[in-house]
Amino acid sequence: MKKLMAFLLATALFLGCAVFMTSCNSSSDKYTVGIIQLAPHSALDAATQGFQDALVAELGEDKVSFLFQNAQGEATTCTTIVNDFVTKNVDLIMANATAALQAASNATDDIPVVGTSITAYGVALKLDDFNGTVGTNVTGASDLANLKEQANMIKLFPDAQTVALLYCSAEPNSDYQVKEVKKYLEEMGYTTELFPFSDSNDVAAVATAASAKDVIYIPTDNTAATCAGAIYGAIGDTPVIAGEEAICKGCGVVTLTISYYDMGYVAGQMAAKILKGEAEPESMPIEIVPDAKQVKKYNATRCAELNIDVAALEAAGFVAIEGTEVQG
Repeated sequence: MKKLMAFLLATALFLGCAVFMTSCNSSSDKYTVGIIQLAPHSALDAATQGFQDALVAELGEDKVSFLFQNAQGEATTCTTIVNDFVTKNVDLIMANATAALQAASNATDDIPVVGTSITAYGVALKLDDFNGTVGTNVTGASDLANLKEQANMIKLFPDAQTVALLYCSAEPNSDYQVKEVKKYLEEMGYTTELFPFSDSNDVAAVATAASAKDVIYIPTDNTAATCAGAIYGAIGDTPVIAGEEAICKGCGVVTLTISYYDMGYVAGQMAAKILKGEAEPESMPIEIVPDAKQVKKYNATRCAELNIDVAALEAAGFVAIEGTEVQG
C-alpha cells in the first residue's frame, strides 16, 4: 500500500509539472502569421501595415513573426502562396484583397483566416445566406464605403447626364459595387453604362471608351488601383469619382473613402483575439467601418487640371489627399 501511495504521489507530481511546463511553454510561444497581399499599391500596403502594427501592439514584438508574400496582382500566385503557408502550418493567415481571401478560404478549413480590403464577404465567398458572419474559419474587416453617398457625388458635376462605370470584371466585389451604384444613379435620373475590363492588358482601351461619358465612376478595385496611371493617361478631361483614396490619387477627382490603415488595424485586433484564444473566427462578425469615420477627399492636382473649384469642395466637407499638389 505504501508503495502504491508513493507511486500515485509521484505520478501526480509528474503530471502537475507537465501541466506547469506546458503552460509556461504556451505563454512563451511565438506565433507565425502568413500575410498574402494581392498587389502592391498604397491602400493594400496601408492595410498590411495596420494589421502588423495591431498584432505587435496586442501580442508583443517578440511573440509574433510575419511571413509576407505579395502576389503582384496574379490570382493564381495567391493559391501558390497560401498553399505554402498551409504546408508551413502557420498559426493564422491574413488575406489582403478578394483573390487572396478566396485562395486562403479554398486552401484550408483549419487555419484561421482574417481578411482585409474585402468589400462584401458574402459576394467574395459566394455565400447565399451571408448574415454578417461567414461561419467558417474566415472573418475579417471590410473596406465597404457608403455607396449611396458615392453615387450622390455625381451632383458635384451639375452638367453631367451620362455616367460610365469602369471596373475589373474579374473582381466580384467590384461587380457588386458598380451594380449598387448604377441602381442609385438611375434612381436619380442619370444614364449609366458598364465598362468592364478583364485585366491590366485592356484597361487603357476600356477607359478610353468610358471617357466618352460625362463622368466615370470606379469602385474599390485592386486592378484599377494598380492601373490608375494607365487610366489617367486614357481618360483625358473626363472626371472620375473613385471608390477609394488610392484610385482617386492616381486618376480621380473625388472619393468617399475609409482609412485602410485603420481597417487593417481592426483586422489585426481580431487576429490577436483569435491567437490568444479569446474568440473563434466562426462566430466573429465582419467589421465594417462606420459612416462617421468615412472621409470625403479630393485630388488637388486633378482638380487644377479640370478647373474644379477646390474651395467649394472644402466648403462641402472635402479634404485634400496628401501627396497631391496643384500644378501651376
